[in-house]
Amino acid sequence: MPELPEMETYKRVLVHHFAGKQITDAEVNREKSVNVPVTDFLAAVKGATVTGIERRAKHLVFNLNTGMHLVLHLMLGGWMYIGTDADSPQRTKQVILTFGGTKLFFIGLRLGYLHLLTTGERDRKFADLGPEPFDPAFDLAAFQTQLHGKKGAIKMVLVDQKAIAGIGNCYSDEICFTAGVRPTKKVGELDERARQSLFAAIRPVLTEAIRLGGYMDDPVYAGDTKTGGYNHHLLVYDREHEPCRRCGQPIQRHEIVSRKTFFCPNCQR
Repeated sequence: MPELPEMETYKRVLVHHFAGKQITDAEVNREKSVNVPVTDFLAAVKGATVTGIERRAKHLVFNLNTGMHLVLHLMLGGWMYIGTDADSPQRTKQVILTFGGTKLFFIGLRLGYLHLLTTGERDRKFADLGPEPFDPAFDLAAFQTQLHGKKGAIKMVLVDQKAIAGIGNCYSDEICFTAGVRPTKKVGELDERARQSLFAAIRPVLTEAIRLGGYMDDPVYAGDTKTGGYNHHLLVYDREHEPCRRCGQPIQRHEIVSRKTFFCPNCQR
């Protein structure tokens, strides 16, 4: 599932291609991918201009000049492609937005969605989300507040969108490895040094993942060589039995509340 670095990568590409552009046509091939009747959705977006594109947690928000917003969550299996009918992937497209000669294809939205919301509806949807990791207000004290009173494994706090927005299965493991903390460690058992190390690891890991294009390697457009670049630099995630890049010991996999979890038993004691 796309996490903060993947959605930030998408956002930057989409801003470059579509900010300030008019939606000249639209197509919905799966009614459940939108939240209003298809005829209402099409009427609202056709002719509207995308004034800006923002990211909130794992969501993207297309702001329209009509005052409405298209809120996207790709969920598991969802991705986007910019191109034409001639070069687009041979996959079912649940929603298609056309910008003149270029189309934005929304693919794999079986669990994901593209919802048309008012500003109030958008704000209510995001009301329960936790702080953004790159928000200047998210400092060590704020992180400590999010940990306060939490039980269970530290991984489950890192992936809790009400605690910290945007981190998921992949980057929680990468953050724990960088901090030298085992993701199965109970929050109540973390000493002050471990808490500080975890906080100090969050931004560098996410920054590097964004720089390299995230770990999901479906290309966003023809000739895209950046998207998915972090997949070749993963430290522990999805590397079961492979040697640790730091010490050479085999990476182990466990499950925490049905979430696959990867760590180095030697480096993360």
